Formats: sequence, C-alpha cells, structure tokens
Amino acid sequence: MDLRQLEYFVAVAEERNFTRAAERVHISQSGVSARVRGLEKELGAELFDRSARTVTLTAAGEAALAHARAALAAADALGRAVGEVTGLVRGRLALGMVVGCTLTPLFDALAAFHEAHPGVEVLLREDDSDRLVEAVRAGTLDLALVGTPAPPPEGLEALALLSERLVAAVPPGHPLAALPRVTLRDLAAHPVVCMPPGTGLRAVFDRACADADVRPAITLQAGAGDAIADLAARGLAVAVLSESMAAPHGGRLTARLIEDARDPALLALVWKNTRDPAVRAFLAHGRRAFDTQAPTP
Repeated sequence: MDLRQLEYFVAVAEERNFTRAAERVHISQSGVSARVRGLEKELGAELFDRSARTVTLTAAGEAALAHARAALAAADALGRAVGEVTGLVRGRLALGMVVGCTLTPLFDALAAFHEAHPGVEVLLREDDSDRLVEAVRAGTLDLALVGTPAPPPEGLEALALLSERLVAAVPPGHPLAALPRVTLRDLAAHPVVCMPPGTGLRAVFDRACADADVRPAITLQAGAGDAIADLAARGLAVAVLSESMAAPHGGRLTARLIEDARDPALLALVWKNTRDPAVRAFLAHGRRAFDTQAPTP
C-alpha cells in the first residue's frame, strides 16, 4: 500500500467518477483504475460499486475513507513540519478558482509563489463557488478564490479582494437604459441572464430578490461574465453582473446599479488551515498582488 493508491482512492470517492478523479490527480483514467484495483486486491475487498453510472463507496470503502484521508493528512503534515524547521516550504498547494476567473493579480500571485517556492507542487481546480467552499471545509483544497455574499462563509478565514454592487446591464435603446435608477421590480419586467446557482453573484442576487419579494424570470444562465454580457448585448435578456464584470463592456452595454440590491458580492480567498506554511506563503503573495492590507493569519 502506498500514498498514491490512497490519494487516488480518495479522489474517486470524492468525485464519484474515475474520469474526473483522473483529471484531478493529473494521470490517465486507466492509471487511476489500476492503482485503485491494486489497493482493493491488497485489502481483499472492493471499495467501490461500479455497477451504476455514478461510482459509490461500498461498506468497505466507507470504512476505509476516513483512514485514507487521515494517512494522507499525516504524510502531508510530516513534510510541512520538516519544512517549518528548515525554513523551506515544500509539499503541495491545492488551490480552487471560481469558473471563468480572469483576474490577472491571481495569476501574478501564482507565478510569484511558484518562483519563490519551487518545491511546492501547485494544483489548480476550477469549479462553482459553493463546491469550492465545501472542498476547503473538507480539506481537499487548501485555498479557493470564490464569489460569495457578505459576510464570507462561516467557519473559514477569508481575504476579501473585491467588494462590488450588482448592476443591470442592457444595450442602448433598452427601456432600462433610459431610467435614472433601476430596482429589482424594474428588472422583473424583463427576462434576465445571470450566473447559475452555486456562484457567489447568483447567491447575492437571489437573496436580494427574496428580501424584496421579487421573482424575476431568469431565462438564461452562463458561467462567465463575458458570455452574460454577450447575450445581453444581443437583446436576449438583461444582464445581472458585478460592477467590474460590466465595466469592459461599456461600449455596448449601459450599466445601472440595482438600487435595492444593496449587499455587495465579494470575491475572496478562503482557507481553513492557518498553520500551513504553504497557505501562509501564498496569502502573502496574494496580498501583494492585490495590494490588500489584511491581517496575517
């Protein structure tokens, strides 16, 4: 039994799919399958029920999962403890990033971190904010850049990078473009295009609508701000975006603050383990890249 076998077993258990697990650990699906089969043979029990489209844990797999996670965490802690003593940051940093992120400072922080700590393997995973937050809580990600309502997710540390109001963005000639102010009820008179559930911006929008007892017709959804803007520019729906997401499209869209959606949408780095030297090192680079003055964990 080796740590790679345990890592692949945990990846399949969490992804419930061999293909996604292989993408996560950056090897072929056949490689993951072979190592998991080897682990099952060594343990003398099948760990997964492969009879359905979604892979599920057997009773033996359920019993093994917590121990596999603990073994991986212990091995990681061993390397980090030695790194703390020697002053070197080594090991692995698993970083999550919200789908469609194009923030240059984040990539600058990654590049600077990699240059300063070449002994750390950086893994990057893209997903919806809700799933990234849960992955940080579960310990499968060390940090994640997520969109979130204020305040940040309970039980996690957070470094807010952007805090913005929601806007309605429409092409010239649209009725909302002529209004000096836009409310959620104004918005509800038109079809809406916005982010899907699971994203921070959508959570802020849904909460504002619930507070105002407004039920807009969300006819289109897209995971990237540029796609939402393109759909709105073609007159298909009113785009609900953050201020910075709408700004690059000022030549073809008019953006109006949604007056009664007062809570901001946050873009934040979230993490759980403040003792991890790799996490602390990345946060230092993140603060410099975003020029954010937040307390050091």
